[in-house]
Formats: sequence, structure tokens, C-alpha cells
Amino acid sequence: MSGLVDQIRAALYGIWTRRWIALGVAWVVCLAGWLAVGAIPNKYESHARIFVRIDDVLSDQIGLGADRHRDINRVRETLTSAVNLEKVVRATRLGEKVTNEKQMETAVAALANAVKVTNSQENLFEIAATSGTSSYSDTENAHLAQDVAQKMIDIFREVNLSGGRGEMSDTLAFMDQQLADRQKDLEAAEQKRQQFESKNAGMLPGTGTAAARIEGTRAELRGIASDLMAAQSALASLNGQLAGTPPTVTLPGASGGAKGALAQAQADLGAMRARGLTDSHPDVIAQKAQIAQLSRAAAGEGSHGGTPNPAYSSLMSIKAEREASVAALQSRKASLEQDIGQLTTQQYSEPAVAAESARINRDYEVLKEQYDKLLRDREALRLRGQVESEHNAIKFEVIDPPTTPHGPAAPNRPLLLAGVLLAGIGIGCGVAFALGHLRGSFATTADLERAIGLPVLGAVTLALTQAGVTEQRRQLKWFAGGLAGLVLVLLALLALEFMKRRLVA
Repeated sequence: MSGLVDQIRAALYGIWTRRWIALGVAWVVCLAGWLAVGAIPNKYESHARIFVRIDDVLSDQIGLGADRHRDINRVRETLTSAVNLEKVVRATRLGEKVTNEKQMETAVAALANAVKVTNSQENLFEIAATSGTSSYSDTENAHLAQDVAQKMIDIFREVNLSGGRGEMSDTLAFMDQQLADRQKDLEAAEQKRQQFESKNAGMLPGTGTAAARIEGTRAELRGIASDLMAAQSALASLNGQLAGTPPTVTLPGASGGAKGALAQAQADLGAMRARGLTDSHPDVIAQKAQIAQLSRAAAGEGSHGGTPNPAYSSLMSIKAEREASVAALQSRKASLEQDIGQLTTQQYSEPAVAAESARINRDYEVLKEQYDKLLRDREALRLRGQVESEHNAIKFEVIDPPTTPHGPAAPNRPLLLAGVLLAGIGIGCGVAFALGHLRGSFATTADLERAIGLPVLGAVTLALTQAGVTEQRRQLKWFAGGLAGLVLVLLALLALEFMKRRLVA
């Protein structure tokens, strides 16, 4: 820690011994810096805020609210367009020295960087206009910034409130003319189609073109084929069920004959074994003998015994219905295939007629679609124009008129002037410190020991006479006067800056 303190003390001593060099460098840097700061022109900024309210219930009801927001966004984006900025240049002092197109382009480009339109909230617009032309005085620049902001407000009002009505009338007149032309074309196309269909009535049966009718028939045929496959699949499944279903069933008991008794006896034998009776039990032996007897009797009955199976009868009824459905679908499929063959033969026998019919119908549909769309757009535009002319939905209000700048927005000259003073003093001290290191002198005995690697036995201090002390004090006064002069110059420049601001205000 003590070594660091010694280094700091040595650096300060080296600067102090060369304080006149540091002071001279500081004066040079400060004068140059203050001249550079003084050459920067002041920029004055004027602000204004505009509120545009869109709260018309009728516009929202007919669906124009979104269009209003879109229009305002469009105006905000185009407000700083080259055309509008050229209007501002011609209406203010910026256009006094503009004599040709090149100068106008330069002025418009400069104004585009000096004007900003921001949308701080949904319907709140802020206009900021900056003026810092070196050819004008500070007062003229301040008033010019205010004039530019006011002209931007006038353009905003003109575009939003009055610019749309004349444009709406011109648009409606243009759309009416286009609608009348489309109506004539549509009537001519409809008449041409009717004449063609009357002339070729025998070759164009039904409605629509031959290709369209073929495509419709093919679509129906695909549906019939799908239904037929499903019906055939269901019929095949039903046949499978019938193959596994007996026509008759044997009922247990007396009413079921020998087969029924045999089934009952076998069921009784199973019940005995379930109770745990073995084959040597008398009841089991007797039951087996009875089963053998009934088996011989059932074999003598043959296949003529039993009762008709109701499930089999129901499946046969369903099979008859499905066979009828399959036959109907096959008949319909054959009929559609015959129709497709006839239409295809007719189409290829008269290709020119089919092509002409397709072209006429296509032209007619295109014209009709255009006419219907244009008619809908015209009615919507007319309704919108009536709403705008009879019930103004935009409420335009200037919340804050363009302000008169009372001081420059840029640069911050007092801060720059003070910064130049600090920079000058810092650069002067840096130059003195660097010169101290370049000359190779030692400020302390410790520095000398580290440099030569030998111990230093002692140091001789400077002893001044009375005349030397007096001279040293005089030099200190001159040095303090030099520093004070820098501060006084800074204070004078600051006072001059604030006086200029008061004159502008």
C-alpha cells in the first residue's frame, strides 16, 4: 500500500514540476474545444400532440371501424412522405432559397430527418419538428421549428377530414362507369349463350357443358360403385352366416324327440359328474346305459326330425332384401355407364360445339362474378361515403399546439463547455506526466534504488533563499491566475450562452 502511495506522490510531483507545460496545454486544448463547441449550431425543437378519436357506433355497426384505423395508420405513415414534406418546405422559410429541383430534393431530405411523427398511444399522435439551420439566427430557428410543426398539423387535418370526401365522389363515379360497362358486357355474353344453346339444343341436352355433365355422371357412378361393393360385401357376409346356421333345431325334452331326450340325458350325466359321482356309481352306470339307448334311437330318426330355426328364416329374409338392393345398384350402374358412353360419343362427335359451349359458359361466369363483386363493392363504398358525409366519425383535436422553443434542444452547450475544461486540464496533466517519464529523472530515492540496483545513502533537499521563496510565491500566483483564467473564460461563455437563451425566449 505504501508503495502505491509513493508512486502517486511521485506522479503528482512530476506533474507539479512541469505545471507550466500542463497549464499551457490546458489553455490550448480548452480554447480549441470552446471554439469547436461554439461552432455547433443550436437546434430548436417544437412539439405538438394530436388526438384522433374513432368512437362512431354507426361506423362500427356497418364494419368501417377497422377501415378507419387502417386509414389513420396510412396517414401516419404517409404524413412524412416527400410530397407532404415538399408542401411544408414551400409554405415555410425553408423554401425561400430553393430555386431548382435539386435544391428542393436536398431540402426535403433534410426536413425528413428533422420531422418525426410518433404514435404514442392508439389515437394519440406526437409531432416533433427540429430546426438548426446555420444560415438563420437562434430566434429564427425557434420560430421555424414551430412553423414546421404547425404546417404538419394542417396537412394532417387536410388529409384526415377534407381529403377523403372528394376522393370518395371520384371513386363512386369511376365505379358507376365501370359497373355500367360490365353490365353491357354481361348482357351481351348472356344473349350470346342463349343463342348458342338454342342453335345447338339437340347436341347439348340438359344443363351445363358436356364435360361437366360427364364429370357429374362419373361422380355419381363412383358413388353407385362404392355402394354396390358395400352391398355385395354385406351379402357375402350374410351368406357366410347362413352357411353356419342350421335350418332346424332340436329342442330338449319330449317335444324334441329322441335327439331332445338324448341331449337331456347327456346334460343329466354332466350334472352327476359335477356333483362328484364316479363312473362306478350306480346312477352314472344307469345314465350311461340310457344315453346309449337314446343314441341308437336318434340315429334311427335321421335328418327328418327337429323344429324350424327362426334365426335361419330371418337371415333368409334379409338375404332376399340385400339381393334386391344389389340388383338395383347393378342396374343403376349399367344405366350410368350407358349415359357416360352416349355423352362421350356426343362430345367427341362434335368437339367444336363442345369447346365453343365451354368457352361461352366460362366467359359468362367470369363476367358475372366480376359484375357481382363490383356491385357489392360499389354499394359498400356508397354506404361508407354517406356515413362519412352525414355523420363524421373522426373527432380531430389538437391537444397541445406547437410549442415555442425557449432553449435549444441540442447541443447541451453548458455541459460541453464544462467538459472541455475538464478535458483540457486532464490532457495537460497527462502531457506533463509523460514528459516526466521521458526525461528519466527520479522523484524519490526509492525510484533511484530500483533503477540502479544500489543502496542510496541519502538525499539533499532544496534550500531556498529569501529571494527564491519570493520568486516561488510569485510563480504560484501566476499559475493560480492561469487556472483562474480558464475558469473565468468558462463562466463568461456560460453567461453568454444563457443570455442568448433569454433573448430567444
